[in-house]
Amino acid sequence: MSIQYFNEDIPFPKLEKRISSNWIKTVIFSEGKIAGDISFVFCSDDYLLDMNKKYLDHDYYTDIITFDYVEDKNINGDIFISIDRVKDNANEFSTPFANELNRILIHGILHLLGYKDKKKNDKKLMTEKEDYYLKVLADS
Repeated sequence: MSIQYFNEDIPFPKLEKRISSNWIKTVIFSEGKIAGDISFVFCSDDYLLDMNKKYLDHDYYTDIITFDYVEDKNINGDIFISIDRVKDNANEFSTPFANELNRILIHGILHLLGYKDKKKNDKKLMTEKEDYYLKVLADS
């Protein structure tokens, strides 16, 4: 079991890896699952756009792409995050960069836990879970 953090074509963002990893493990455990091998890769818009085209046949910018390797209760996956999008989202929603980065980190984990966000009701539940787990982090 490991949670690892990488950067591709950008400087590594400010992140408390130990705190983030403990929080992510707490979220996974509280959802009744087991943390396996999870990698976060921080990159630029262009890097993630190339991946979106290559692997998902989508030609648009996104803040996150999650590759799900979950096996039963073992949560495994690779999560690619555009730091450009995180910065833009933080500005758009008038929230600190660190808060938006934590939201997108947990958003990727929630995808691995089986939560969806394409339909209106699914998106509402996803946002509620994000808000709940962000509060868990703030209270820890």
